[in-house]
Amino acid sequence: MTLLTEDRGAVRVITLNRPDKHNALNTALTQALLDALRAADADDAVHAVVLTGAGKSFCAGADTTEFSALTPEDPGAVTRRADLTTALHLVVSQMAKPVVAAVRGNALGGGAGLAIAADLVVMADTVRFGYPELRHGIVAAVVLANLVRQLGRKHAFELVAMAEPIGGERALALGLANRVVPDADVLDTALQMAERLAGWSPIAMATTKRTFHRAADLSLGQALDVGRDANVMMRGFRKPAPTERGQ
Repeated sequence: MTLLTEDRGAVRVITLNRPDKHNALNTALTQALLDALRAADADDAVHAVVLTGAGKSFCAGADTTEFSALTPEDPGAVTRRADLTTALHLVVSQMAKPVVAAVRGNALGGGAGLAIAADLVVMADTVRFGYPELRHGIVAAVVLANLVRQLGRKHAFELVAMAEPIGGERALALGLANRVVPDADVLDTALQMAERLAGWSPIAMATTKRTFHRAADLSLGQALDVGRDANVMMRGFRKPAPTERGQ
C-alpha cells in the first residue's frame, strides 16, 4: 500500500509509504493522500491529523518518472495532474481538523510544499528542505502559492531561485517550522502537539482554523469583520463557565 493510516485515540496518523522512492508523489499516492485527508476531516472520531513519511524521508516531491507521460500531446492528462496537485496543496486549509506534519530526511519540491501546507510543522534538525526544481530544468509552480504567503518575497525567491536545500534550524529561523528536534523525536513531538490540538472542543478548533485561514490574506478591516463574525458565532456554541452563569 502506498499510504498507511492509523488512529491513535482522536489523532489519525497518515503515512506516505513509498520509502524506496523517498515517498515521491506519483498520481496514485497523490490521489490516495488527498482522499485520506478528506476522509479524516469527515470522520467525527478524528480531531487532528499527523502527516509523515515512511523510511528515511518525508517526501522527495513529484515522481519524475511520470513526467514522460505528461506531454502536450495529451493535454487532458497534463491538466488532470495539475488539478490533482493543486487540490492536494489546498485541502489542508479547507479542513476543519488541524494537520501536523512530521518532517524528516528529504522534503523537496512538492514535498516541501506539502510540509508547509500543514497547519503546524515539526522538522528534524537534519532535514533537507528546499525547492531544487531549477536544477532539473523545471519550475517550482504550485508550491509557490503557500511559500510566498508564509515566507515573503525575498526569502521565498531565494529558496526557489538558488535551489539549495536548507536544514531544520534555518527553516525554524525563517518561520517554516514550529519545532526542530532530533530526527528520532520528530514523530513523537508531532503526536504530542496533535494530541493537544485534539483535546480542544472540535467546533471551537474548526472555527479557529476557518477564521484563521479566512483572515490570513485579507486587509485589516476585512479580517476584523471575519473575527467579529466568529465572535458572534462562538456565543452560540460556547458553554459558560460556572462563575459566569450567575452574572
